[in-house]
Amino acid sequence: MKTTIVIPTYNEKENLPLLMEKLFGLGMDGLNVLIVDDNSPDGTGDLAEELRGAYAERISVLHRAGKLGLGTAYIQGFQRAIADGADYIGQMDADFSHPIEKLPLLAEELKACDVAIGSRYVKGGKLDEDWPLFRKLLSGFGNLYARAILGLSIRDATGGYKLWRKTTLTAMPLDRIKSNGYMFQVEMNFVATRLGFRFSEIPIYFRERIAGASKMNFAIQREAAIRCWKLRSEYRDLKPIK
Repeated sequence: MKTTIVIPTYNEKENLPLLMEKLFGLGMDGLNVLIVDDNSPDGTGDLAEELRGAYAERISVLHRAGKLGLGTAYIQGFQRAIADGADYIGQMDADFSHPIEKLPLLAEELKACDVAIGSRYVKGGKLDEDWPLFRKLLSGFGNLYARAILGLSIRDATGGYKLWRKTTLTAMPLDRIKSNGYMFQVEMNFVATRLGFRFSEIPIYFRERIAGASKMNFAIQREAAIRCWKLRSEYRDLKPIK
């Protein structure tokens, strides 16, 4: 089984070498990484090319012209991974907020479902203990807001640590996914739910990034608040295929 992890980057030069070391240190057979870099000013894209050679081309790099958004980075990454023959396709942040050691568990879980999620909101999952209370409440509210409006049974609807079956992604209308930021995660979950795909969630500890700056901003939060309501009508035509 070939597993490709899609990792969007923008100014992640500080994190990338250790991230690759930890990922390939897992010893997972067939593991590959696709880095989607948005022309990072700090040279992340150039470093990614150096790492590609160092890891015997188990790393691929997709260079984009500029900062085009998380959603389009993942969509292009998914399409590239599918074209390159991946059986399982993962997504994760480059900042170590997602626990790398859980990746083999996600892969094992995917044998019995269509999408495996590293979840902060199932029993055993947790947000960074050092986050202030307001930030924890904001994260929890955003998740509950999306779940309530869209009728999602997934406990962590806004999380970005996932592993998809190729057959799941190829059955989804990826060309219709328009959201960016964490709303991209919600839209993907909603579409997969409408199509009848099965989810499984395993608990993770979500930690603060080790280095670099957070990409969260008010525009992303505003998009999420508005777009949740639009999704219900945009995908009214989708029927379960499973």
